[in-house]
Amino acid sequence: MANPLRSEVIALYKHLLYLGRDYPKGATYFKERLKHAFMKNKDETDPEKIRTLVKRGDFVIKELEALYFLRKYRTMKHRYCDEHEK
Repeated sequence: MANPLRSEVIALYKHLLYLGRDYPKGATYFKERLKHAFMKNKDETDPEKIRTLVKRGDFVIKELEALYFLRKYRTMKHRYCDEHEK
């Protein structure tokens, strides 16, 4: 792996690991799946393929952030909107 791509991949892994702390099925489940996904592609040497995989990782980050935002929104709505409707 080239040096700039290596740093991108490591930063992606760290960011996903940080986001995995709040995963609904648990942090250990997320960590195992994340490690498996990265180990599956550890021997990739083609820079274009690595960039594609990093873009997929960025998409996963956006999806996780949307999932967490939606969960927080639903919790807030349940707490405050249901009280006023009764």
